Amino acid sequence: MRSLVAGNWKMNGLAASLAELAALKETLAAQPPACDVLVCPPATLIAQANWHVKGSFALGGQDCHAKPSGAFTGDVSAEMLKDAGASYVIVGHSERRQYHKETDADVAAKAQAAWRAGLKAIICVGETESQRVAGEHNHVCDGQVRASVPDGATAENTVVAYEPVWAIGTGKTPTSADIIAMHAHLRASLVSCLGEAGKGMLILYGGSVKPDNANEILNLPEVGGALVGGASLKAAEFHKIIAGLTRT
Repeated sequence: MRSLVAGNWKMNGLAASLAELAALKETLAAQPPACDVLVCPPATLIAQANWHVKGSFALGGQDCHAKPSGAFTGDVSAEMLKDAGASYVIVGHSERRQYHKETDADVAAKAQAAWRAGLKAIICVGETESQRVAGEHNHVCDGQVRASVPDGATAENTVVAYEPVWAIGTGKTPTSADIIAMHAHLRASLVSCLGEAGKGMLILYGGSVKPDNANEILNLPEVGGALVGGASLKAAEFHKIIAGLTRT
């Protein structure tokens, strides 16, 4: 399975930002990537983005409700994302867990909703700085995998993203040895939970991925790609990260 480099625009982007997607499309056409590429803009832009992208790379949502429809003012269902042109959705991002108090059970329900709608779920896990300092990171991430990744997860319907919370938007990154160790630990957790299905599932790294560290991080063992935040907002910067992945 090809590696994946995904951009999460978070709560950024207006209609004018779609020019960045058009620029990324042109750049990727000129220099075909060694990986799959995904951009997750705000839900308000997905339908317009789909027109600009025209299938040259994938689009995704940043969150979804567990229900397909209903009296949930302000929420967006997985079916709505699919209808707008998305093929992926991020669930369980640390900012959703922290600011919206989402539990592992909530995340698992959203992953199942993604599958129901025909979307691929990117399930995020990761420890806080205090948990890392206390040496609890392996236990925390293992627990999140076991409770957030539903039965039935496969490499075809699910991606896991490891995002150390203390590295998101801070400029801090774990050492290469730390990333290798955690990705190996997560692989073992997935195999323990899912058996054979856990062996081929992509595990992305997320947390202050930038052009100057992308090559080193993306080519580490068990790193199946990246979940990129702020650096994905500009086509030129994002493409430098994509180009850093030299293996499929």
